[in-house]
Amino acid sequence: MRTILIIGPGGSGRTTVAAATALDAARAGTRTLVLSADRTDTLGAALGAATGPAPVAVAPNLTAWRPDAAAGFRDDLTAFQERAANVLDLLGASRLDAEEVTPLPGAEELTLLRALRDAALAESHELLVVDLPPTSQALALLSLPEELRRYLRRLLPPERQAARALRPVLGRLAGVPMPSEWLYETAARWDLELGAVEAVLADRGTVVRLVAEPGPAGADAVRDATLGLALRGLRTDVLVANRVLPESAADGWLAGPVAQQRKVLEEWQESYAIRPLHHLGRDPRGADDLAVLPVPGVNDMTSTVEWPVLDRLAEDGVLVWNLPLPGAIRDDLDLIRRGDELVVSVGAFRRIVGLPSVLRRCTVEGAALRDGVLRIRFAPDRDLWPERR
Repeated sequence: MRTILIIGPGGSGRTTVAAATALDAARAGTRTLVLSADRTDTLGAALGAATGPAPVAVAPNLTAWRPDAAAGFRDDLTAFQERAANVLDLLGASRLDAEEVTPLPGAEELTLLRALRDAALAESHELLVVDLPPTSQALALLSLPEELRRYLRRLLPPERQAARALRPVLGRLAGVPMPSEWLYETAARWDLELGAVEAVLADRGTVVRLVAEPGPAGADAVRDATLGLALRGLRTDVLVANRVLPESAADGWLAGPVAQQRKVLEEWQESYAIRPLHHLGRDPRGADDLAVLPVPGVNDMTSTVEWPVLDRLAEDGVLVWNLPLPGAIRDDLDLIRRGDELVVSVGAFRRIVGLPSVLRRCTVEGAALRDGVLRIRFAPDRDLWPERR
């Protein structure tokens, strides 16, 4: 199944673009599911049909789904209380009833990730269109599976689960209770679920489609989103320039905004595949309005960003790891080597990535940022590197 992630700043029209993209694909005969995390039914308003916590057919070949974060959170908490019943009883804890539970911050994001995973595993659709939250929330959401898996593996390493028979003995020796079996089982289940989401995001059939209005604020949002996505190993296939004013308006009181958007569009065309959507003079509502928007087709897809390791041992005695970071500024870059991991910070974005196996036996010699690519040089550690004959 192919997946298109729609991302853009708040108010850019990303929900409208997601709805129009899904409707266009459905009309071409592609079985399509459009997914949204909005609490209010903005997706339904754009489609002209109500959407809710259960998938609903809104047009031929088109299903819309807006999962309920509150219900999902209540189900998870109820399941947790059942699994931890013995511990809670030992502590004298009072159980929470489902009716008194409200979702905590972040519940919407986790619910959307779970829905994305379920939709991908179901294989009942050929295309999944995801209306992500505003840019900053979306970038945090896309990083969540990898970060949570890393935390789980540090807190509850899977290899420690093997010592089941020794756990009571170790508990007595250490003077503290050891984690129980269900805790490891829960961590393993979460790791599996998060891994499934990561697989969807890393799939070559998954692309990110940026939506922004061509203006100063839109230009800043696109620059930040491009850098944040590149650090996650994701790349946009198309930049949708939404609500473009007609050039005929340049002679009137809109001359300033038209000139401004023309400048931004020219800058974008140097780095992106642009698809302009002209302003309708109103917010698109219903299938007829969506049909006149020339949204990009489903087949305009590229692969994820590659981070290749180049062998320069013969020429320079180093291996070079190339990390594409378009728009990065040298003064905003920070690199820290921690064991077999590299902490990469670029402005407001940060990612901890595992080193490729060949680089784990190397030391960092230096790094340079040129033409939007961070090139990190690694020299073989002679104590770990096999002798070359």
